[in-house]
Amino acid sequence: MKKDNNFYMPAEWEQHERTIMEWPVKDSLVWSENYEEVCSGYGNVAKAIAVYEAVTMIVNDNTYEQAKMICGDEVELLVIPHNDAWCRDNGPTFLWDDKKERKGINWKFNAWGEKYIPYDLDDAVASKVLNHFQIPVIDVPIVLEGGSIHVDGEGTLLTTEQCLLNKNRNPHLTREEIEEVVKQYLNVSKIIWLKQGLFGDETDGHIDNVACFAKPGTILIQTCYDPKDPNCEITKENLEILKNATDAFGRKLTIIEIPQPPVRYYNEERLTLSYLNFYFVNDGIILPVFGEDAEETDRKAAEILASVFPDRTIHCVDGMPLIKEGGNVHCITQQMPAGK
Repeated sequence: MKKDNNFYMPAEWEQHERTIMEWPVKDSLVWSENYEEVCSGYGNVAKAIAVYEAVTMIVNDNTYEQAKMICGDEVELLVIPHNDAWCRDNGPTFLWDDKKERKGINWKFNAWGEKYIPYDLDDAVASKVLNHFQIPVIDVPIVLEGGSIHVDGEGTLLTTEQCLLNKNRNPHLTREEIEEVVKQYLNVSKIIWLKQGLFGDETDGHIDNVACFAKPGTILIQTCYDPKDPNCEITKENLEILKNATDAFGRKLTIIEIPQPPVRYYNEERLTLSYLNFYFVNDGIILPVFGEDAEETDRKAAEILASVFPDRTIHCVDGMPLIKEGGNVHCITQQMPAGK
């Protein structure tokens, strides 16, 4: 189902060469008083990933020593100036061809619809990463964040209308024009459009909090059945779309539900807790968990993922230091697939 050009975006479960992350920038934090806690959270995720594969942490000059002290020798540090620390969204999207030669996409980045300024350094990170690793750069002239898309590696892409079609991203483009660019550069032939992301998600509904492919033809989705919770209607609508969807090969989808964690607030704002913001690593999965009143759903999420991925270790990390800033494990990581 791939197009004539040989390069395509591989699924996240393919073998990685390394994971790329960005160290937190204090001036960018919503709650700057949490800076030490956030840094500790990033360090814990980096060290967990380093058990399974190499980790390259992008740092600013003035945070090099701090990152070194927290992450230790297991994590490689790379100095590239950046404004914020969400590598999923401003990092490169890596492509393979059939021989695992690699290229990388440098999308335009505007800080989730210019919600945070400045973002000029973040917009330059992807091309600098690709140049550092001597991987050819493809500049694509649309705004797109990595957290807004999931692929199955076989021609199907999952996204939300709320984000990818948001007028704060590409107001000059129609849905059809955006779809054509995405299909062309990622080499997909089928896009499954869900309507909305989770309630309160400041990314305008990134898919990586909502649903993802477990393998071709199988989708994991976080669900809510409390009628008083706005995620109940969101979930209901997205489930209905998935039940009626087919992938690039015309297959009906197998849908596996993971229950939503209990609602949690911080400084009177609802946090966007999601187990779907886990991250594939070589032979494992890094799963954010939330503790306290979420222990039951934490355990259930880990059990479901263990049954879906019996050959992978489910490695749990504390997701609370990250979610207070609006994202989680998947949001702060970017996989570099293994290549020639």
